[in-house]
Amino acid sequence: MSQLDAYLFFDGNCAEAMRFYERTLGGKLEAMMTHGDSPMAEQSPPGSADLIMHARLALDGHVLMASDGMPGQRQERKGFSLSLTYPTAAEANKKFEALGAGGKVTMPFDKTFWAEGFGMLVDRFGTPWMVSGGTAEP
Repeated sequence: MSQLDAYLFFDGNCAEAMRFYERTLGGKLEAMMTHGDSPMAEQSPPGSADLIMHARLALDGHVLMASDGMPGQRQERKGFSLSLTYPTAAEANKKFEALGAGGKVTMPFDKTFWAEGFGMLVDRFGTPWMVSGGTAEP
C-alpha cells in the first residue's frame, strides 16, 4: 500500500517550524540535516550551509517532511491545507489554538454539520491548516 505524506518548503525557518510542529503536535523529529552537514556539502550553493536540506517529523504513522528553499528561491504556499483530525472537539481545539498562536485564523473553530469542532488557520510559518474533531450528530 502506498502512503501520501506532505513535504513543505520554508524560507530559512524550517528548523524553527519543525521543532514547533514537534512540540505542538506531539510528533518525533527523526531527521534534521543542514546542507553543511550533508555528504554533498561541497556541492551546495553559497549561503546554504545553515539551511535545512531535509527534516522528517513522524506523527502517528504519518510523516511531515520539510526543507528550506534555496536562497533567492522562495516558494509561496497556496492551493492546499494540511488536515488534522482528532477524536474529540476538545483535542482538536487545543491543537487549533496552539497552531494558531502568532498566525491567522481564516475560519474560527466551531461546530459544523460534519464535526463537533472545525477550524482553519495559517500558522506563523505560513502553513495552512484545517483542524477537525469529533463527529457531529445528525
